[in-house]
Amino acid sequence: MESPAQPSTPPRVTHSVTDGVATVVISNPAKRNAMTGSMWRELAELLGPLAGDRDVRALVLTGEGGTFCAGADIAALRGTGESSQSLAARAEEALAAFPKPTLAAVRGHCVGGGCQLAAACDLRFAEEGALFGVTPARLGIVYPSSSTRRLVSLIGPSAAKYLLFSAELIDTDRALRTGLVDEVVPTGQLGQRVAAFTRTLAARSQLTQAAAKEFAAGRVDRDAYWAEQARSADEATEGVAAFLERRAPRFTWTVPEPAPERRPGDLRHR
Repeated sequence: MESPAQPSTPPRVTHSVTDGVATVVISNPAKRNAMTGSMWRELAELLGPLAGDRDVRALVLTGEGGTFCAGADIAALRGTGESSQSLAARAEEALAAFPKPTLAAVRGHCVGGGCQLAAACDLRFAEEGALFGVTPARLGIVYPSSSTRRLVSLIGPSAAKYLLFSAELIDTDRALRTGLVDEVVPTGQLGQRVAAFTRTLAARSQLTQAAAKEFAAGRVDRDAYWAEQARSADEATEGVAAFLERRAPRFTWTVPEPAPERRPGDLRHR
């Protein structure tokens, strides 16, 4: 007697928070975790609240099962009223602007829009056997300039052109050489390595991390702001004391919650 068919899980983006680390999971296993329109929107909308959550000190982006993300589900994006590039760019920019450390944990395919998302993270750890590709040339798509510039900044003009022009997939060895990947982890050990590394990130000074992230992104107008944050938070006093006392530091500064956006109706004449 045949077993009854199990209902398929709808495409979605899920998340959990454990010990200061938010784990965001891309889930569409029937299509190698390809992103539908609703999934792009879910991801963009999810990142704001996580950025403002004081309990979140780092974020991991990964895919369900044995693959990261095969890009956009082109068929599912037909007729949505919004282009796949626009939806992907919005999620990608929200991820790049996330004010706390972000890490892509990659297994299997990391292609197209999936590779865009991985590139928008601060760091990328990959399991041996993962494959990477930037594939708009297969479809005649023009990626947004922000996505292309981010890829060029990450791996250099020549390596970025190789991926964009050819749409070929590269392995972890080449991804590591070009800087697309920061670490390659043996099969079966990615989860353990990511958990250990993000515990380290969560224990470090969020003040240092947030300032370094802005400066690395090219913000050159915030030195005075970060100097004032350092003076008022005085994280250095705790860091030095912990070092001298041979204990783990207890850093308390967290990224300030963004001010609520003003709407035209909220304006008041003085």
